[in-house]
Amino acid sequence: MIAAVWVPSGVGIDVPVQWILKGTAMTITCIIRYQIDPFQRDAFKRYAQNWGRIIPRCGGHLIGYFLPHEGTNDVGWGLIAFEGLAAYEAYRARLHTDAEAQENFALAQSKRFILREERNFVEVVDGTLGILPAAVKA
Repeated sequence: MIAAVWVPSGVGIDVPVQWILKGTAMTITCIIRYQIDPFQRDAFKRYAQNWGRIIPRCGGHLIGYFLPHEGTNDVGWGLIAFEGLAAYEAYRARLHTDAEAQENFALAQSKRFILREERNFVEVVDGTLGILPAAVKA
């Protein structure tokens, strides 16, 4: 199992804020925005849980999948970090040969709970990731 940590600046560690995976900085994060059928929330949840096994095996650092909670009821998110775009492309190639990934894609197509999907690639702004809340005084 690969462990990942995020290192916030100002906590006694003199490195920029970044995801670290086996000593390698995760320089980009793929944010997938899903428009989902709100009546098939449980199907999307199963789909997302399946990625929890598949993504790490295929080389992505899974930050997490997120279901709608309050507000908009038809938008979910998936966040996956990579060393760079080349690592993302290698990951995508592995997904296309992974049997469980293909089953998960087929599940989404057959159940039609994903109505639309968008991908954006972002990088963290140093000093903004992983800052823990300050102690709140009562």
